[in-house]
Amino acid sequence: MSNGRAGHPARSLVRPHSETSRRTPMRTFLHTADGISIDSVYDPAAVVYDASGPPSRGLVFVVAHGFTGDVDRPHVRRVATAFMRYGAVVTFSFRGHGRSGGRSTVGDREVLDLAAAVEWARSLGHTRVATVGFSMGGSVVLRHAALHTGTVDAVVSVSAPARWYYRGTAPMRRLHWLVTRPEGRLVGRYGFRTRIHHREWSPVPLSPTEAVPKIAPTPLLIVHGDRDGYFPVDHPRMLAEAAGDHGELWLEPGMGHAEHAADDGLLARIGDWAVARAG
Repeated sequence: MSNGRAGHPARSLVRPHSETSRRTPMRTFLHTADGISIDSVYDPAAVVYDASGPPSRGLVFVVAHGFTGDVDRPHVRRVATAFMRYGAVVTFSFRGHGRSGGRSTVGDREVLDLAAAVEWARSLGHTRVATVGFSMGGSVVLRHAALHTGTVDAVVSVSAPARWYYRGTAPMRRLHWLVTRPEGRLVGRYGFRTRIHHREWSPVPLSPTEAVPKIAPTPLLIVHGDRDGYFPVDHPRMLAEAAGDHGELWLEPGMGHAEHAADDGLLARIGDWAVARAG
């Protein structure tokens, strides 16, 4: 496995001329700082003009999917398509997911995957970067912004936990079984195309609530559904309290969890927010 510079493309399936690189879709494998190959896709902004105005030419969205997702899942592609109305979009599969290498650490080392994707987005000439994460990805964008200060211009965290080891809902108890039990990890591998690392966290990573104060002054948006079956509303409220004045909370009536529950109207409002704050 290569130990090259984080964000450096290991292999590109499309090699456009440099003058058209921002207008041509690309797919490549990036190398993280710890040598994991990350399947990544770049989509240029769509030429769409509506009430929100044209896409921001310098803005790119870097989308961090939830646990068991990957870059080819229909719900991830739907999110990417929605944001292409507002800027270019980079999507990628976290380690252990889809065609990416390595094994999932369920939000810990995944910060390095996001860092590689953000660096690649910058290398394509984009001057403004907004990270948007869902569920596990929502915790990753918070920790990335706290640990890699100054690398992004806006952060959106959707359906994220506020604290680790939460087991207060049935879906989270099932998820813990999937992650911690050998038979659960087999289900993850063959049922969800997700290869999960068997080792426990050591040390325990910075929690989302601990990360949030370190993000300031970067604009931060916290989005959560009041019918989220995984993390009840005390989670986004804890994050918003930790953010203080620099964070904004949208508590969405009737919304469930993560990408599947984020309808086109919500994604459009997130796009508008990112253009206003980062574009």
